[in-house]
Amino acid sequence: MAALSRTPTAPRPGTPQGTGLRERKKLRTRTAIRQATFRLISERGYDATTVEQIAEAADVSPSTVLRYFGTKEDIVLADEYALAMAAELRKRPAGEPPLDSLRSVLTEALPTVLGIDDEELRRRTRLMVEVPAVRARMTETLSDTAKILARVVADRIGRGPDDLEVRVFIAAVLGALREVTLYWGEHGQEGDLAALINRALDALEGGLTL
Repeated sequence: MAALSRTPTAPRPGTPQGTGLRERKKLRTRTAIRQATFRLISERGYDATTVEQIAEAADVSPSTVLRYFGTKEDIVLADEYALAMAAELRKRPAGEPPLDSLRSVLTEALPTVLGIDDEELRRRTRLMVEVPAVRARMTETLSDTAKILARVVADRIGRGPDDLEVRVFIAAVLGALREVTLYWGEHGQEGDLAALINRALDALEGGLTL
């Protein structure tokens, strides 16, 4: 995969999201909803778990669940992923190759930032593999994620977010991430996920030569 090069335009540094009281309260609510969802799914199965049941278990209203997560699938998929990834990308050193930046974010920063423990990651991946609605929603959300990341990457290298090479670059990385996640889940979640991500990114960097 051809590397994206920087033009003389200087990047505009991003500002990380705040962590004030309001944000912490939102995070606690989101965490409670997600934990209730996984608990109910493990007890009843995905299809038998309703938004109303999730709301009752999390001690919030159904409208609150839907305000924080647009769909039941979004609860499983952690929709803050794209924004967290963008924020971490903005922190990477100026002039660092985009693929190196994304590699670092995906394998090192995101697990810590999102606070996803190993068991939650495994539950989420199993649902991606086993539940068609979750897998389909993951594919849908990649389009929104791509737009967010394209703006950050383009800004860092002095290109426009609708630049074709930027769009292809982001699509390739996210497509690789999707396939790595499904591959890991389909193969019993064996092996180190970060190592598999690095392996996939190595394939992209090497020009996809088999």
